[in-house]
Amino acid sequence: MRFNWKYEEGFALIAALLAITILTAVGLLVFAMSTQDIRISGRLVGEKKAVSAAEAAATRLSTIFDPSNLAAAAVSNVPADSTNDPATQYSIGIPTRPASGVALLPMTGYSQSGGQQWGQARYNAPITGSNTRYMSSVQVNLGIGYGPVAMTTTYR
Repeated sequence: MRFNWKYEEGFALIAALLAITILTAVGLLVFAMSTQDIRISGRLVGEKKAVSAAEAAATRLSTIFDPSNLAAAAVSNVPADSTNDPATQYSIGIPTRPASGVALLPMTGYSQSGGQQWGQARYNAPITGSNTRYMSSVQVNLGIGYGPVAMTTTYR
């Protein structure tokens, strides 16, 4: 039995082109997957920085909070760490009394004889942490209590 090779002369070229096409497709798939992983990790870094800025805002608000001057607590675009990362910033809105729920929460251990009760006054403050480099932002509605304040009008 003899084979006629004249019809199989271009097979090597077709096989090589098919192999190159398959390898190119695999290479493009690997490239797309790796760039997607890089984008996801970059977004996570930005979100962590935004949450860190919101935590810095909560710390600042808890140290400077004064219910007699609520507008003084409001700040905008303050860098959380101006020397190392000026792109990570926070903003604090004006704290307000809650629209629903109890306005004063009783505090155990502060009651005195004679019916005097003490508690904490509730406030809500909107906080935004952001990172402009990664285009990420997180918004938190922080509840803060101020007290002890007198809950009753009993004479002291």
